[in-house]
Amino acid sequence: MLAAAAVWLWGMGGAAEVARWAAEGQREAQGLLARALRALRGGEPGALAALLGLCFAYGFFHAAGPGHGKMVIGGYGVARRVPVLRLAGLAIAASLAQAMTAVVLVYGGIGLLSWGRAQLVGVAEDVFAPLSYVFVAALGGWLAVRGARGLWRTRRPAHHAGADHGTHSHGDAPCGHCGHRHAPSLSEAAEVRSLRDAVAVIAAIAARPCTGAMFVLILTWQMGLTMAGVAGALAIGIGTATVTVAVGVAAATLREGAVMRMQGNAALRMMSTLELMAGLVVGLLAAQVALTLI
Repeated sequence: MLAAAAVWLWGMGGAAEVARWAAEGQREAQGLLARALRALRGGEPGALAALLGLCFAYGFFHAAGPGHGKMVIGGYGVARRVPVLRLAGLAIAASLAQAMTAVVLVYGGIGLLSWGRAQLVGVAEDVFAPLSYVFVAALGGWLAVRGARGLWRTRRPAHHAGADHGTHSHGDAPCGHCGHRHAPSLSEAAEVRSLRDAVAVIAAIAARPCTGAMFVLILTWQMGLTMAGVAGALAIGIGTATVTVAVGVAAATLREGAVMRMQGNAALRMMSTLELMAGLVVGLLAAQVALTLI
């Protein structure tokens, strides 16, 4: 099924069809959003609920098209053995942070710098978009380096033991001669080692403000509906998160399927290999996009 999906997406033009469908959904949602905002300014009953629902739908269609958020969450889900709920939390936090980046940019640009819509969109596309892909490329490189280091560590037990003691340490058990473990345990390898991972993932996604959130924020600013604009931007973030969470769950499921039958150093080698490969793919794709945008 995965092979068939890959052939359809990249070999038969399926990705272009998905992108076209998402773009049409975004355009339709934008027209409905403008009407909902006029209804809200006119004080019509249920206008705020309708606005938030449309913002959620816009976020979903926006995330269904090409974007770096799915690349980061999917790549990280394949590269690191992260619990599904934690990965979903990262996806939601990153989407909301991306919406808040739009809030800061729009309100800061209009309120402090007196920028217009063209200037705001220009800064988002010309500065923040390339910067976000640079961050994604750096994240991919970081994952690739960690994967390579992990592969090297899995080779050290046999080399170390064979050279010094003539024996081997297996799995995560301590060496019988020196009393030290020469490779991390599976549980240690599965942990997110620090808050650094979460910050890097969220920053790579949030660096580029959501264009749909900017559209809503600019319109609500002009209409004097600033709080509705903030709520709408967050609703767009939640809509975006529904897609990135699904991508993260799929990535984590694929990863677990690859390592579930393995134990000890074999599992560690597979996890390090996945981290290396995912990091290289994410890093190279993001670097290519960043070079085209700069």
